[in-house]
Amino acid sequence: MSEAVTHRSLSRVTAAGTEVVDDEVAVEAPLEIRVNGRGYAVTMRTPGDDLDLATGFLVSEGVIGSAADLTGIEVLGGGDLEGGEGDVVDVAVAGPGALVAMDRQRHVYTTSSCGVCGLASIDAVRTTSRFDVLGDELRVSPETIAALPDRLREAQAVFDSTGGLHAAGLFGAGGATAVVREDVGRHNAVDKVVGDAVRRGALPLSGHVLQVSGRASFELIQKAAMAGIPVLAAVSAPSSLAVDLADSVGITLVGFSRRGSFNVYTHPQRVEGA
Repeated sequence: MSEAVTHRSLSRVTAAGTEVVDDEVAVEAPLEIRVNGRGYAVTMRTPGDDLDLATGFLVSEGVIGSAADLTGIEVLGGGDLEGGEGDVVDVAVAGPGALVAMDRQRHVYTTSSCGVCGLASIDAVRTTSRFDVLGDELRVSPETIAALPDRLREAQAVFDSTGGLHAAGLFGAGGATAVVREDVGRHNAVDKVVGDAVRRGALPLSGHVLQVSGRASFELIQKAAMAGIPVLAAVSAPSSLAVDLADSVGITLVGFSRRGSFNVYTHPQRVEGA
């Protein structure tokens, strides 16, 4: 059984009566992220791809900007964290990112639904990307954009068994799948995608589309900008702050991408015909 899935007994009530059954549920457990041996943050996540999660999270924090900043990473084993047994990942960071980590150390838990919890100010949230997203000349066809939600859904193996996970997928200009990750938190799924790219030496992710399940929130736009992703598409609605941030940093924001149609909220020049 996957470490992302566990079993619980439940009572299933239908018109025919009630029965006790064994069901699969998605795991949510704490992960402590350390930078150069110092505690940085604790996030609630679905176990699996933890090295990618920690790396991608630190990209969105401005601690890591490329594979050159990442000098080492290891899982230290289980930790006795509040909320249950968890795991610890220690990331070795070189250069100015080490100072950023010391300055921006978080003092609260980051829940599976919060990508910016614990930051002291909105200025800290608006981390400046190292990459020129606005100058990215990617062009994508409407047909490609419309097909991505189904491609993302087809790759959600854990969702098939639990119905309880979000997903994020990175796709090329023609719709080819680069990587798909699942997690109980939307922002964690994006961090896992970005972390995979860092560890492959593929940052910045210019010329790619990030497709996410659920809505498009401020922190998802922030994470895309920090990774150099020019297009973000969501199956649901964006928030007002997500639209404003996407407009200011140069990201093409697509919402309500489902059943063959979608809305383009910002920088429509990257979608052919829009």
